[in-house]
Amino acid sequence: MKKLIALGAAAFAVGLLATLWFRLWPELTRPKYVDPGFRVPSPIELASIPTATRFDFPLGSENGAMAYNAQRFTENHHLGDDLNGIGGEDSDLGDSIYAVADGRVLLARDGGPGWGNIVIALHAYIENGKRKYVQSYYGHVETMLVHAGDEVQRGQQIATVGTAGGRYFAHLHFEMREFVTPFIGPGYRQDTRGWLDPTAFIEAHRGAPGDDVGRASAR
Repeated sequence: MKKLIALGAAAFAVGLLATLWFRLWPELTRPKYVDPGFRVPSPIELASIPTATRFDFPLGSENGAMAYNAQRFTENHHLGDDLNGIGGEDSDLGDSIYAVADGRVLLARDGGPGWGNIVIALHAYIENGKRKYVQSYYGHVETMLVHAGDEVQRGQQIATVGTAGGRYFAHLHFEMREFVTPFIGPGYRQDTRGWLDPTAFIEAHRGAPGDDVGRASAR
């Protein structure tokens, strides 16, 4: 009888320890360093983000001319727009990629398999009298011309079009997200909550015509 009680107590202890370990494991293995692009900025950091007066397209001219949308937002569960030079294939390899608005770079590094180099920027803008935030994602880029922490201006070249290390024909995978998804993500997903239609957002936030300064390469 005593052996059964002892075995039962031992089994209970083992089960309790296993349960605690299972529940504590995510905290014990949590990365000690998290990229700025994956952190929620403090209120002070958010307040220091420059306010964007308008948004432009990231490829071609400020109006998106000389580029086309090869795969649109939500097409095949796509989470962004695949922007190509009008020549298709690798005709736009090395072409300029521009910041869509004034803002601050959160991340500029290799995004892992399927992404290649990626630049993520955070932008503040005013809508209906309220200050809001949006992230712009520039994926598969060849050369990154900015670093995390850099402030960028609308129309500033921040990267060049790439192939994600030869994985695809050259193009820009471009996403815009509400500031609720601070991670790189999969590129394709059925649930698009937190992601914005990039073309629709930019067209709705072009600003006044008098604010359009153009781009040096488009003049």
